[in-house]
Amino acid sequence: MKEKQLINLIKAVDLMARPDGTTINELSDELGINRRAVYRLIETLESMHFPIYNDNTASERDKPWRLQPEYVKKMPNISVPELKLSFAEMLALYLLKGEATIYKGTRLEAEAQSAFDKISAFLPPPVFKQLDKIKTLFIPQSKFAKDYSGKEEVIDTLADAILKQKICMVSYFSFYDEKEKHYLIEPLHFFESNGGMYIFVRVPKHDSIRTLAVERIQKIDKSEETFEYPENFDPEKLLESSFDIIYDDPVSVRLWVSTGQAKYIRERKFFRNQTITENNDGSLILEIETSGWNDVKRWVMSLGAEAMVLEPETLRQEIIHDIQRLISNYNTNPTIVDD
Repeated sequence: MKEKQLINLIKAVDLMARPDGTTINELSDELGINRRAVYRLIETLESMHFPIYNDNTASERDKPWRLQPEYVKKMPNISVPELKLSFAEMLALYLLKGEATIYKGTRLEAEAQSAFDKISAFLPPPVFKQLDKIKTLFIPQSKFAKDYSGKEEVIDTLADAILKQKICMVSYFSFYDEKEKHYLIEPLHFFESNGGMYIFVRVPKHDSIRTLAVERIQKIDKSEETFEYPENFDPEKLLESSFDIIYDDPVSVRLWVSTGQAKYIRERKFFRNQTITENNDGSLILEIETSGWNDVKRWVMSLGAEAMVLEPETLRQEIIHDIQRLISNYNTNPTIVDD
């Protein structure tokens, strides 16, 4: 039986247990269902052998439905709490739900939906109707999201290991080496970035904090050996200080941004430590302190001719070299091998 049906049955029994009972119209109003659904609900209660009866002396519209007094005395005090969610709280819930698109197609998505269904079951009818309207405000996007179907057991094991601080052995496919590696990890925190799920781990062998892409974990075995959380490790500070997911030596970059692109730079904060200097022609100079050399380079190059690195010279020369290679690629017809 679905949660909403069960909740309605309990509410109906609670209303019929009142000294004056309840009418069909009252049940319809209180439960937010039509009269036909109320009669079906009464039939269900009768099939479950609840001792309910009605006063045939009154009109069909006004006759009360009651539980037998002897049964009410024996019945435990049951009542169903109603969640009083404000519009802002409902909005926040659906914003959070929209952020979970990386779990699309996995058991986690189904479990999250089940949780929302259970919450909805306890909402009063007017709020429930408003909740349906709020659903239409958001269109969740799964574009560029990684596929985590089939990785539920890996995610469950990692989550359990984080909570219980258990050391794990993982088989991890490294894109850098193009091979599968096997080593011990101490799982610390999950985080999301650009549609992907990552995890901070400490690798005891190297005594270092690493970032693993969850989908590249081929196998995981949780041991019974525990670990101590590393001192002075602040994951939020680390995430804020990096441009994307690469955490290496700090880098200071001074960047010119065109007039056309400047308005997009002004409207959001790209870096925790950034300074903007306005130019008279509407362009700007963006100075940043971050980490992730290659991440910064890719971002600058994604802006095309709308941005130019002023400092450091090393980064500037790397981008010039990559642009020259790009031009060379476009001037050369690629070799296509037929199957």
